[in-house]
Amino acid sequence: MKFVEVARVFDQIEQESSRIKTTKLLADLFRDATPNQAAIISYLSLGELNPPYVGTQFNFAAKSMVKVLSKFLGESESYIKNKASKLGDLGLIVQEYDIKGDKDLVSVSKLEKELQEFLKISGEGSVGKKEQKLIKIFEQLDSLSIKYVIRVILGKLRLGFSDMTLLDAFSWMAVGDKSIRKVLENAYNICADIGLIIKTLKEDGLESLKKEKIVPGVPVRPASAERLPTAKAIIKKLGTCIAQPKLDGFRLQVHINKNKSKPEVHFFSRNLQDMSFMFPDLKKAILKLNVKTLVAEGEAIAVDIQTGTFLPFQETVKRKRKHDIDQTAKEFPLKFYFFDILFLNGKSLLHKTHEERRSALLKLFEPKKIKEQDTVFVIDEIKVDNAKELEDYFNDNISQGLEGLVVKKIDSIYQAGKRNFNWVKLKRQETGSLIDSIDCVILGYYKGKGKRAAFGIGALLVGVFNDKKDCYQTIAKIGTGLSDLEWKNLKKKCDKIKLKNKPKNVECAKEIYPDVWVNPEIVCLIRADEITLSPMHTAGQTNDFVGYALRFPRFLGYREDKSARQSTSVKEIGELYSIQFKDKSKKSKSKRKKKNKKEEISKKIMSIF
Repeated sequence: MKFVEVARVFDQIEQESSRIKTTKLLADLFRDATPNQAAIISYLSLGELNPPYVGTQFNFAAKSMVKVLSKFLGESESYIKNKASKLGDLGLIVQEYDIKGDKDLVSVSKLEKELQEFLKISGEGSVGKKEQKLIKIFEQLDSLSIKYVIRVILGKLRLGFSDMTLLDAFSWMAVGDKSIRKVLENAYNICADIGLIIKTLKEDGLESLKKEKIVPGVPVRPASAERLPTAKAIIKKLGTCIAQPKLDGFRLQVHINKNKSKPEVHFFSRNLQDMSFMFPDLKKAILKLNVKTLVAEGEAIAVDIQTGTFLPFQETVKRKRKHDIDQTAKEFPLKFYFFDILFLNGKSLLHKTHEERRSALLKLFEPKKIKEQDTVFVIDEIKVDNAKELEDYFNDNISQGLEGLVVKKIDSIYQAGKRNFNWVKLKRQETGSLIDSIDCVILGYYKGKGKRAAFGIGALLVGVFNDKKDCYQTIAKIGTGLSDLEWKNLKKKCDKIKLKNKPKNVECAKEIYPDVWVNPEIVCLIRADEITLSPMHTAGQTNDFVGYALRFPRFLGYREDKSARQSTSVKEIGELYSIQFKDKSKKSKSKRKKKNKKEEISKKIMSIF
């Protein structure tokens, strides 16, 4: 398959607003491709060259692309810059030229090989070498193909769908509808490599995917917890259960493989990125575990050197850098707490109950005497069977400065990639009626008035993810919570990913269109007083229901450990609204009772006189 065929389909998808039609276009494309080609196309359609855990960092700036296009098209750099400013996209410039490329147009496999070579160029003089390499690649391509290669390299492909739409497309390709989507998603949850899923489906069929196994080095999509407001509600839902402290740290999935000539240790974030470079100190400690292969989950949390107490998440995140790692490790030493185990010495534990998995995890630490200065631990837990006991344990953890608890069913299996009531979060309430903070995605910004007009940014438009529609829906405009410097820095972040038009995977009422749209990828933490109903915002909006909105939202910081799809879902917002509504009803009922009691007392007093 020639890459120009892929580029043509990408062009059709770019003009298409219907998700179903987009899915069918992708299905037809995958049907015509070989297994290897289908894997490559799946990565490219998401603007990547590799799965997330391998990563695709081209490290090629827009100004370097301007130089390449200047040389390739025979135009001045100033002309290219001015043209890009008008069109809003360097890729569109090439479409104005009738470039045919080689007679024997480049295949998908050859282009992937060329781009992998481009990706690996590094060291002294690498920018110049990359520019020369890219010109050679462009010389083999037609105008349309070059447009999409430019967008992939600059991280601006943005076709408006996610890996979930690809799973739908794989199902349509195989059986002509979405009937095998669940099987495909289950396999993807266990082995989070979208290219491997389509390759296996085309090579070995659906039965092979039903037997998908954990592979050390390939992340498992993490399980997530639901929310309930009180200890009483949790006991009512789960009965006798397990409670573990909820740490405000960096959730990591640890993979160990000692079967290789050189033992491998990987730390994957919850958005499936390999963060191993951040944790040389943890790697050293974890390699001491007596295992051949292991996949387990835990929480890394920074510790105050002076007091030994845990530091907030924003301090832990400072470890997320590639330079001066040793120095940063000294400034922000970590402790790592295992809370689950998924795979041990070649055997999957996903089907085992929580108690069975816990037992396997504890056995790894039996020979080790845990001391205060140690780095790696198993998190504490207690079994509770009543609300009072759970509430006492919750309060005890809150008094130690922790976030709250994660409460788990005793007999629950580990359901990769699922959010359900096997796990439930119980977090401390802060000011306002809303029981939890919300992870939102920045969709755009408004230029602001008064003092902020000088910054060029005065407010944000944020949204949440609707997994059924595979899109982002607006939930709030935010103008508080940032200092002047933070506003300026946020504008720089947004301007790197700004778009000329509204992304097609964003639903927004025209009345609140921002001045500048951005690609939905920056996740931020928001606190609000409550969730209200709003005809203006699109979160959860249907023909029969107005949308949800946040009342008095405040910006608290970034969630760099989460991808946009892992932001709070519309379903969660609905659940939080219901919890909040019930709380309001109880408070209102309590007030009425108090009022009635006061009236009764008043009547009795009056009757005496």
